[in-house]
Amino acid sequence: MTRHFGVLIPSTNTTVEMECRLFLPATYQAHVGRLKSSGGSFSPSRDEDIDYQSRLLGTARVEMVILAQTSASLFAEDYDDVVTKRMSAGAGVVAITSAQAVGRAVRALGAGRVAIVSPYSEEVNQRAARYFKAKHGLDTVALEGFGATDAYAIGKLGPQNARDAFARIDRLEIEVFVVPGGNFPTMSSVTSWEREFGKPVVTTNQASIWAMLRAFKSADRLPAFGRLLADVPAG
Repeated sequence: MTRHFGVLIPSTNTTVEMECRLFLPATYQAHVGRLKSSGGSFSPSRDEDIDYQSRLLGTARVEMVILAQTSASLFAEDYDDVVTKRMSAGAGVVAITSAQAVGRAVRALGAGRVAIVSPYSEEVNQRAARYFKAKHGLDTVALEGFGATDAYAIGKLGPQNARDAFARIDRLEIEVFVVPGGNFPTMSSVTSWEREFGKPVVTTNQASIWAMLRAFKSADRLPAFGRLLADVPAG
């Protein structure tokens, strides 16, 4: 049986659709709605776009909707609650943000201390650290960003950027590397990163897929994309 889920992405995102198409079994179909940003490169999308695209995804009878825009959750304390209610109201199904998925995934792995490696600026990374502490009880012990100001350009970044950052900041107290950014192509590199550095890696798109598999109570496992998808731990 084919399972269907919806994904809302910023209009500048060129990676989520590709990673879902390349790395998910054909029995899982992602249906994508695009959202126009309300202003800055990483700011939340417009409410009217969230509402409209969620309603359209509901007509496709998706079983859940994921907002794959991790940075949006960092700009308001109640954003996750507000936006998931809007998404659920529009689509008529359960909804989650990718920021929620990342935080819950790290907790499901039994970790509490993370390093954040992202394409974002120092300011956005600091927001991420505060978010994961306040919402998920995670302590950020290291931060590294690539200073991106153009959301489209993130899709052009190579995975070596993250690998080199891991090497610069790696230390014993880091339990999980967190790599937010749905437009940062990372899925194919997670396993090699985990092998080299000996600790789990959680990325935006990988965590979103984990949340989908958990919501669907799926027995499927995707060992090629890191421990999170190899084990699909409850959380």
